[in-house]
Amino acid sequence: MSANATAVDAGRRTIAVMVLIPVVVALTLWAFAWPASRTAPRDLPIGVAGPATVATALEQGFARHEGAFEVHRYEDEAAARAAIEDRDVYGAVVVTPGGTELLTASAASPVVAGLLREAVTAQAPEGTKVLVTDVVAAPAGDPRGAVLASSLLPLALAGAAAGVLATLLGLRGGRAVAALVGAATLAGAVGAALAHSWLGALGGNWWAEAGVLGLTVLAIGSTFAGLAALVGKPGLGLGALLMILLGNPFSGVSSAPELLPTAVGAIGRWLPPGAAGSALRSVSSFEGAAAGGPLLVLALWATAGLTATVLGSRRRRTEPTEPVFAVTPIPARAG
Repeated sequence: MSANATAVDAGRRTIAVMVLIPVVVALTLWAFAWPASRTAPRDLPIGVAGPATVATALEQGFARHEGAFEVHRYEDEAAARAAIEDRDVYGAVVVTPGGTELLTASAASPVVAGLLREAVTAQAPEGTKVLVTDVVAAPAGDPRGAVLASSLLPLALAGAAAGVLATLLGLRGGRAVAALVGAATLAGAVGAALAHSWLGALGGNWWAEAGVLGLTVLAIGSTFAGLAALVGKPGLGLGALLMILLGNPFSGVSSAPELLPTAVGAIGRWLPPGAAGSALRSVSSFEGAAAGGPLLVLALWATAGLTATVLGSRRRRTEPTEPVFAVTPIPARAG
């Protein structure tokens, strides 16, 4: 290659870096900052219980916030509490002859619990005191949910690291699957030891929490490895886009999926970080209630990723490869 061609190539690469970095910054800011700037309730499921006339008045009050709340009516306080514990609703307003009581579940979302306190207090007649009861409180080690929300990025990075290392180290087929499963299992145990045993941020069954953490790492790691096995190293970039750039800010774990723009919340539920946050809340504070859907999402991603890892390795083995060095025979000299 001539000196001029080398200079032109270097110039192109310089311009590519100058253009690519601002694009990445813009995309990252959009993914992380835009959903946060649009936080507001959207069809947030809540309950009301009490006499028919009072319950109707409460429903009408919530209906004034168009599209904000999805109201479920229950016969009495016991039914409303059961719905909260089953994760059917985030909270409920109960009206009895003794007054008005707001039932919340800070374990489901401290942000939503605070939002409901503000909304119900604003609707209450002047001078009326609203009793607030936290039916399912957040763990003592994480009353604001900050530790749970902060744990998603390390899980995503651990999964990404497992997938990237398996790819760069040339692990294929069964060895790649064994490495991914083994790393995810150990990562789940370490995560539970830190978040549950040390920090006290999780309060459920230790093994169930370790299982959710491990399945999360496996779902993310196998996606990286599977995409790389199918399309090569560009698959690692696609995995980073899905799991880190979109998966984390779209997860809604720091608030709730129903507080994000509708499309963002829906996408987040179908990506491993969002499913992991929901499943982890369920096994940590709600005895596994409503964990089936999120666990199914994680299992589907893990299965698809491991399958792609195996199939991609087989396809690459069957593809013809050209030799790196070609030997050209040298003609013999005459005489």
